[in-house]
Amino acid sequence: MSQSHLILSFGSVNIDVTARGRRLPTPGETVHADSYTIGLGGKGANQAAAAARMGAAFSIQSALAGRIGADTFGAQARQSLGTFGVELAALKTDENAATGLALIGIDAQAENCITVIGGANLRVSEHDVQDAERLFARTATLLLQLEVPISAVLAAARRGRQAQARVILDPAPAPTDPLPDELWPLIDIVTPNETETAALCGILPKSQEDAEAATRLLLERGAQAAIVKMGARGVYWRTHTSKGFVPPFPVKAIDSVGAGDCFNAGLAVALTAGRSFEDAVRVAAACGALAVTRQGAAEAAPEWSEVAALL
Repeated sequence: MSQSHLILSFGSVNIDVTARGRRLPTPGETVHADSYTIGLGGKGANQAAAAARMGAAFSIQSALAGRIGADTFGAQARQSLGTFGVELAALKTDENAATGLALIGIDAQAENCITVIGGANLRVSEHDVQDAERLFARTATLLLQLEVPISAVLAAARRGRQAQARVILDPAPAPTDPLPDELWPLIDIVTPNETETAALCGILPKSQEDAEAATRLLLERGAQAAIVKMGARGVYWRTHTSKGFVPPFPVKAIDSVGAGDCFNAGLAVALTAGRSFEDAVRVAAACGALAVTRQGAAEAAPEWSEVAALL
């Protein structure tokens, strides 16, 4: 494994337009929201920002490789990422596409529905992997998601493996087609939530037994470890030599949009800092729990001191 202290997120950058109201509309219905915000989003950007915020306590650097458009939203995304301390040398400005946009609705129970317009994210390719070569060569942990083309994800995973980086795949949004067979052996850790587990394994994990069966299937596909995030039901994990369960932390949820991204960023920071796998999963679960107690996506990322206090 690389001795570097760099976490590289290779993935999407969006601006989130979020409306908060008492309930979400049904098809054909208009409802009134109480407030709205416009802020940084996209799973790649969220994970990079959260890793930068939490990693600062360990002198761990965070970098992002991806694309934004040559527009106002792109400038806002770049500025926001800079305030988190994310290294942006590999964040391209694409003159031929708009910055990705997510339209988010959140109800009083912190449930959400999201519409994403991919924009420049859909133009991310193998060339972006090549252009980020200097970052890949320094990477200790590589964070991947599924909001950019799968061909680019596969190329990034291959380069991460060549660099001896730890490769973590967040299979979100839930894939509608099977992931390439050649991707699975390149994955050190796969971290699906309930919906994504159902898409990948045909098992909707409502219990530890369900999650155990799903993790077994994911390891059979070729991943070295699997973590099933079950929200308020806790987290189940498995490697080839051990397995375990992290009970949910008792928190009051107000916004679940950034929870999965904070989970993966926390996992990456803990592992890059040298924590054991079991301990890192518990850290990640605490990060996800803290994220649901505040509004926003990237903005919901906790400081490391908050994570330590919850643990």
